[in-house]
Amino acid sequence: MEPHRPVNLRYAEGVSNSPTERVPTLNIANALTVARILMVPLFIWFLAADDGRDGLFRWLAVATFAVAIYTDKLDGDIARSRGLITDFGKIADPIADKLLIGSALVMLSLLGELWWWVTIVILVRELGITLMRFVVIRYGVMAASRGGKLKTVVQTFAIFVFLLPLTAWLGAWAWWIGAVLMAAALVITVVTGVDYVLQAVKLRRAGKRG
Repeated sequence: MEPHRPVNLRYAEGVSNSPTERVPTLNIANALTVARILMVPLFIWFLAADDGRDGLFRWLAVATFAVAIYTDKLDGDIARSRGLITDFGKIADPIADKLLIGSALVMLSLLGELWWWVTIVILVRELGITLMRFVVIRYGVMAASRGGKLKTVVQTFAIFVFLLPLTAWLGAWAWWIGAVLMAAALVITVVTGVDYVLQAVKLRRAGKRG
């Protein structure tokens, strides 16, 4: 008769995966991230179709942007609560955010509602950090920092205010509210960009020593 072996309740009850079990890349959290990427062309089409007239298509663009942003929170919550964090998600999630935010900034500038220099500064930072992630990926994956997440939140609020056709109700105040939020987003974007560069340098040095 074999001796009694204690049961590991943590694994038996399905609380977490075993140390050797690999999280599949194809999961609901990553599917939501991909869905957010697919919403970007639809958002661009709605905003372009409105052509700055603040009509139905403008509201559809706002709704699409809001849904896409909600999936960003939802996929993160699901990934953390169900243990579905993958390297693909760590890379694809910030890319999806950058595609959505970047397309919104470019479209607002094309419509003459946002200064081009603001869009250029933010896009250069975002694209630069994304390329840097791929360069240092051989040494490790750079997950989004708290500062990076704050940057995304502030950028999102600023863009949302710019997208909403509030001028009819608030007049020039609507633009100024968006401008103040965008200024805050710009500062956070630059500061966190510098922080990511420092992280990448440390990661590369640690990888070479290893």
